[in-house]
Amino acid sequence: MEERGRVMGSERWNGAITNLTEMASNLESLQKLLLNKAVFVDNDTFSKASLTADQARTIKVLEQRVETLERELDAAISAAARARSEKRQAEAAQKAAELHAHEVTKELENTTKVFELHMEELRAKQEEIAKRDNDIKLLEAIIQTLGGKESLPRSV
Repeated sequence: MEERGRVMGSERWNGAITNLTEMASNLESLQKLLLNKAVFVDNDTFSKASLTADQARTIKVLEQRVETLERELDAAISAAARARSEKRQAEAAQKAAELHAHEVTKELENTTKVFELHMEELRAKQEEIAKRDNDIKLLEAIIQTLGGKESLPRSV
């Protein structure tokens, strides 16, 4: 087991050394590239270039913010359009409900008028029945008086 640990440790060291060698090679290549392609400028030119680079980054950030705000504005406009549409639908539904309520009210008023007419007719009939009942009672009383006070069976 100890031997196995040494083998694994040795493999790890070999891998680390290989990685360091590759990194050294890459660093050398980068150094050569910089020496061949690099431009050396004075401090004033470097400051202006740095300022320009900072401004370019700031402009990029601001452009992204503008794009974000435009998307938010589009979403708000869409939401407002949906809200206006829903409001129109709600107003139409309210008008329909008001019209229905008006129709129901009118129908109830008409039903009430018909009911009142029927009630008047029933009262008139009841008065007529009461008058005829009184006439019948009067005639019965006359008949009893004239007929010797015999009680006649009354049919209902």
